[in-house]
Amino acid sequence: MTTDFNSFFKSAITVDNVIFGFDGQDLKVLLIKRGEIPYMDNWALAGHFVKPAEDLDKAAERILEELTGLKEVYLEQVHTFGQVQRHPMGRVITVAYYSLININNYEIRPQFIAQKATWHRVSDVINQALPFDHNQILIACMERLKLRVKRQPIGFELLPAKFTLTQLKQLYDSILLYDSTDPDRALDKRNFRKKILSMKILVDLEESQEGVAHRPAKLYQFEMERYNRLIQEGLHFDISYPNKPKNKTQDKY
Repeated sequence: MTTDFNSFFKSAITVDNVIFGFDGQDLKVLLIKRGEIPYMDNWALAGHFVKPAEDLDKAAERILEELTGLKEVYLEQVHTFGQVQRHPMGRVITVAYYSLININNYEIRPQFIAQKATWHRVSDVINQALPFDHNQILIACMERLKLRVKRQPIGFELLPAKFTLTQLKQLYDSILLYDSTDPDRALDKRNFRKKILSMKILVDLEESQEGVAHRPAKLYQFEMERYNRLIQEGLHFDISYPNKPKNKTQDKY
């Protein structure tokens, strides 16, 4: 008995890129408005087909640039999705990649099959019906991001050079609690401050915010030598939730 090779060369491979960004308040994901069938005019992840003679990593970079104009973005492979009926036009296996970028450092230029490319809050998108299995892909990438947060410091790619502890906490809240249905749920502020400062990855700039209506908060920046060492060595980040909903009036650090 011999293998019928022709029957195995009738599948396609795609790449779907999940690009996360932070605007100082909300974690966002970059979506494109599709300009081809299937799911014409629907918002979806930035994905398309891998060419026959193309490596996966190169395909992910090419597709991201062709659809959004983004280039020189570090992409990490997350998972392969291969449900038989995931694509209405045939057998298509997709490989998911994700990345974290600072929204203010990149210009989005939709092109190719992307009619538009804009940032959407993860908390909004996670409960919407996206094309294909893009909800499943988004959740898988969010779970990978949550795992990364608990094992490595995070924020350098997403925060401005100078930031407050409130901004850093909002970033952690938006990642670790992305699937919470309670809008008032948040990480415990005191424990967060204690944990973050004990990691010794922050430098107190002895400066405060300017031009704000509330009491100016202290500004920090990352101590990059320690930050990079913890990325290599890893850490255990565990912050408890408060026993009651947080106060609507946000305390300033």
